[in-house]
Amino acid sequence: MPNHAAVPIFRRRSTAVAGAVGAVTALGVGVTLSHVFAATPAPKVVPPTANAVFDYQIGGPYTPAKGVTAVSRDRSAQPVKGLYNVCYVNAFQAQPDALDWWQKNHPDLILRDSNKRPVIDEDWDEALLDTSTADKRSRLADVVGAWVNGCAKSGFQAVEPDNLDSYERSGGRLTKANNAAFAKLLATRAHSAGLAVGQKNTVDMLSESKKIGFDFAVAEECGEYNECGDYAKAYADRVFVIEYGNAGFSQACAGFGARLGIVQRDLDVAPRGAGGYTFRTC
Repeated sequence: MPNHAAVPIFRRRSTAVAGAVGAVTALGVGVTLSHVFAATPAPKVVPPTANAVFDYQIGGPYTPAKGVTAVSRDRSAQPVKGLYNVCYVNAFQAQPDALDWWQKNHPDLILRDSNKRPVIDEDWDEALLDTSTADKRSRLADVVGAWVNGCAKSGFQAVEPDNLDSYERSGGRLTKANNAAFAKLLATRAHSAGLAVGQKNTVDMLSESKKIGFDFAVAEECGEYNECGDYAKAYADRVFVIEYGNAGFSQACAGFGARLGIVQRDLDVAPRGAGGYTFRTC
C-alpha cells in the first residue's frame, strides 16, 4: 500500500429515504415505500475494460497524461470527465487523521488489543477496524457504505475498498472470513449505487471473489510477487496493476503488458510536479 494522506470526508447518510417517505406522506396516498423504490430500477454497474491505460492518483489528483483511459482517485477528489473513474476508500482501516473521529463516534468499531488499545498497522500508522462480528460489520457498513454512496454521487464508476487483508495484521483477532463478510456488505452497497467493486490486493481472497461480488481487481506489485496471472485469470484481465519498483514493472509488462492496465508509480503516489513523481505505462 502506498503512502497517502487524504483529508477524511465523513459524508452524511443519504436523505433519499426520508425524502421519499415525506413525499408519500404529504400526498396522503396509500403507497408503500417499497412501491416507490420499485419504480426506480437499480443503476447499471459497468466494470472496467481489460487492458485500459491506467493512472493511480490516490496521493493527489492531477490532469492525466494523454492516452489514459482509467484513473483511481481518493474519494475526496473529483472524477475525470470522460474516463473510467475508480474511487479509493480506506474501508478496513482508519487513516491517522481519522482515528480521533472513530474514537469519538464509534470507539467499539476500532479493533483493540488485550489492554484496550487500538491495534495498529505499524507500516502506515493506521488503526484496524473491527470486522469480527455481524453486528460490528453491519455498523461499519453504515459508515463506509455512506462513503461508497458519496463516490457514486460524485460520479465515479467504481470503488476500490482498501486493506482487505487487514486480518493478516490483526494478531489473530480477525479472520479472512470476517473481512470477506464485510467486503460482501460493501459490494452489495456499491452495486446498489451503480458502482463496480474492485478487489484490492489479497491474492488469498481470489477464491472468495465471486461470492463477495467483486467485479475487477486492483493489484499492487503483482509483477514483483509473480501474482498477476492469478488476478488476470480470476477477472478475465479486468485488472489494474500498480508497480513501484523497476523490476516489478518490467516483470508485469513482459508478461501482461498487452492484457492488463499496468502503471508504475512512486511509492508516495505524488501528483505530477511533486518531488519523486513517477508515471510509466507499458
